[in-house]
Amino acid sequence: MDPRRRLFLRGTLPRGDEPPTPPRPPWALRPDAAFTARCTRCGDCLRACPQQVLMAGDGGFPEIRFTQRGCSLCGDCRAACPSGALDRSAAEPFAERVQVAPHCLAERGVECRVCAEACDARALRFRPQPGGVWRLQVALDQCSGCGACVAPCPVGAITLAQPGPQRA
Repeated sequence: MDPRRRLFLRGTLPRGDEPPTPPRPPWALRPDAAFTARCTRCGDCLRACPQQVLMAGDGGFPEIRFTQRGCSLCGDCRAACPSGALDRSAAEPFAERVQVAPHCLAERGVECRVCAEACDARALRFRPQPGGVWRLQVALDQCSGCGACVAPCPVGAITLAQPGPQRA
């Protein structure tokens, strides 16, 4: 079934030609159409996830939700997938990288460092600023897309998305 029809029935019309791609498990085949064509919706990956961040989403396809914690990148879901929808040869588990919204507390001059404390990859760091609150610096090249920084953010300013073109 065309996912745009399902969105229309729910009253959430997508912008543009393509429906929004839900957050898929690590190592999911790309593009999303390749993943949904291969995934059998058996639930083996959901049961294998020790972090319990994988859940059945729209149409029964697995999605990852970072509402409680991040992905440990253990690979249990990938090993449990019998269909090959989770690519065993892919080097990068996620295409998405961290993005920080303007309502981040540190960006607004309020001392907060919880996202950096949760980031084992050290993609989020705080640097001292003369006479002010430490500033957040994001190193996208170090971000694994694990989502460990998403849940602890007290204002929901941290998301994961496909990286856009780099600005000069």
